[in-house]
Amino acid sequence: MKKLLLTAVVAFSTLVASAQFMVVTTYDGDQEESMDKISANMGIGYMVNDMITVGLANGGEDAAGEGTYDIFARYNIAQMEGAYASLTMPGDDAEDMSIGVGFAFNVWNGLYVEPNYTMPTSEDDEGNREGSFNFGLSYRF
Repeated sequence: MKKLLLTAVVAFSTLVASAQFMVVTTYDGDQEESMDKISANMGIGYMVNDMITVGLANGGEDAAGEGTYDIFARYNIAQMEGAYASLTMPGDDAEDMSIGVGFAFNVWNGLYVEPNYTMPTSEDDEGNREGSFNFGLSYRF
């Protein structure tokens, strides 16, 4: 049992040592003027390989006032350096998924500005599926 535990610890530490993590956020223009415009949608992602990133982001509050988290995945488009496709799913409701495309501009070292467009995968009660244009920031380390 000790050998199995030691092997798992070594494998996990090797995985973490060779991995890249990223901190992401999206500018929320609906909030009042404060730091919440930047920090309300903060999250962390793990770059599985050069093409795929998965992670968790703050999803705001549900109807009961409890905090929720969104699960996100990104796929880097190979033909265009910096372009990506994204999928976001609230952790509590798989029907409210959204898809999008974006572009990551390297501003300084590991800091990126990411304009993106997202739209829900399902229609609302009125039959509309309106997307939104967002600005995001990410830092990769």
